[in-house]
Amino acid sequence: MIVGYIQNSPVFGDKTHNFSQISDLAKGMKADLLVLPELFATGYTFTSKEEAFSMAEDASGLTCGFLSGLSIDTGAVIVAGFIEQEKEKIYNAAIMIYGDKVIGTYRKIHLFNKEKLWFSPGNKPFEVHQVNDMKIGMMICFDWFFPEAARTLVLKGAQLIAHPSNLVMPWCQTAMVTRCLENRVFAVTANRIGREVRGDDHFNFTGGSQVTGFDGTILSAAPTDKTCVKTVDIDIHNADNKLINPFNDLIGDRRKDYYL
Repeated sequence: MIVGYIQNSPVFGDKTHNFSQISDLAKGMKADLLVLPELFATGYTFTSKEEAFSMAEDASGLTCGFLSGLSIDTGAVIVAGFIEQEKEKIYNAAIMIYGDKVIGTYRKIHLFNKEKLWFSPGNKPFEVHQVNDMKIGMMICFDWFFPEAARTLVLKGAQLIAHPSNLVMPWCQTAMVTRCLENRVFAVTANRIGREVRGDDHFNFTGGSQVTGFDGTILSAAPTDKTCVKTVDIDIHNADNKLINPFNDLIGDRRKDYYL
């Protein structure tokens, strides 16, 4: 399986420009799975709920249409972040698309910082979707801080975790080594670069998008300050084997009676 990420530098609020940047980066690409950052088309640093709401869409909006075209052009399952609207509520969400079909959406469960002012907390369970012999789960950015997120996806059968992100803290890329090692699962963390100064907030995004192997090996790492597309060839079925030696199974050895 060829899996990878697109690391972009969005212009806040300019979806047309950001779609064009992604198209240019992905030109000529072929892959089985590509992951884009959290909120890749809108930017991140909102100054009001109304501003965030103005950029929201449902799963049939402009962003979905763009991602469908990207999937068709690259042959890849696409996972990307967007603002999902449902009636009067908006969510920091990720969408999974293959060709012209929406496979599913996930709404961020663990909201970070001022996201709690703009977005409603996620109200969908973690799900695993099987597409083209891949079992893919989704989580978003700050979800990495909660080991229950990755573990839940693995218990539901995920072989790979697609992880759209807008990272501003320095620890995620290192932590994903542990998340993958403790679950024997692959992960594709797609981050953005650049800075946004809006209102009282000043964010520098850390880049460093990463494909992490089932054994904790960093298989691909992006620069911290450049847009890029990178892919790596993996045997996704290595994630099916939870044995670390003949006597220890990471899932089977859990002592659930002793956990809270």
